[in-house]
Amino acid sequence: MAAVFLVTLYEYSPLFYISVVSLCFIVTAAMVLGWVGFDVPVILRSTNEMESILPIREKQMVQVINPFGLEMGSGLASVTDGVSLRPCCLEPCILSCFWGCEVSALQVALQAHQNGLRLCTPHHFQEALHLHYHHYQSFHIGRDSREERHTQVPADQGISDFGPLPREHYPLVAVLMLTEPEARHTYNIVASVTVIHVPDYKYNLSARVLFQYLLTSQGNMYELKSLFMSADNGGSGSPDSEQSTPSSKPTGQINRVKWNVVLEEDQSERTGRDCVVCQNAAVNRVLLPCRHVCVCDSCMSHFQHCPICRAFFTESFALTQEPAVE
Repeated sequence: MAAVFLVTLYEYSPLFYISVVSLCFIVTAAMVLGWVGFDVPVILRSTNEMESILPIREKQMVQVINPFGLEMGSGLASVTDGVSLRPCCLEPCILSCFWGCEVSALQVALQAHQNGLRLCTPHHFQEALHLHYHHYQSFHIGRDSREERHTQVPADQGISDFGPLPREHYPLVAVLMLTEPEARHTYNIVASVTVIHVPDYKYNLSARVLFQYLLTSQGNMYELKSLFMSADNGGSGSPDSEQSTPSSKPTGQINRVKWNVVLEEDQSERTGRDCVVCQNAAVNRVLLPCRHVCVCDSCMSHFQHCPICRAFFTESFALTQEPAVE
């Protein structure tokens, strides 16, 4: 009966052709999209494809201690009224504030550090900038001090903005360096460079950290990048503090130095954050390049897409070398 029905449908109905062509198109499109990397429904994937997920390359990371911490202080910030900064350092250090630092001058200074000129003191950093800034101000920061420091451009300079976009000057560059020579031999990281946007009447975006760089005693430079963790799994801390531009606290927040260095983090920050897949084990994997921290060690091997943003991840590294708690 089925054969007779199909023959009749074939002879008298154009819907048969439409159905067959449509079905072939859907299956072929699903196979092609799956091969080139687009996500397709699991029901259209074969068992062999599901079992042939390639292992994700493991990034070899090194844990070091970052002696510098800097975050935005309380109160409003502007070019005319200044900005408050809250440094927190493990050793006595000097906070150097360069207002109106030229973008090209900062890039040249950072490149000079990598090319052999070690920027270990504020004087060295000033020389590397070749005085290409509008105003300089420094503060002595005590060990573990969290007192806010207010910096601003003197009113007699008459600076109210830094020109139209795109700008040739950063509003504020804050540099933290160790004061005691002995401490420079103790820590691998010798300087922290933070580029800060300060609003003015031409560009009133709120004050925020744009870039953060760490300079090492070996002449390397690494950029601090924030990790994005889900805040609704019972963890402490607010979403804003974890998904905004990072502040380089020595403890209490997770930061990543570009591919090679992982800063130490407070263990309490990870307590209670469960894997978004199994909802059981603690998250322990950072997916690259999206930097989402959302899966445990065992679940990561079953995916090629980030469960949060659905982007392909090609590499990953562990927050801790300890096995995840089941």
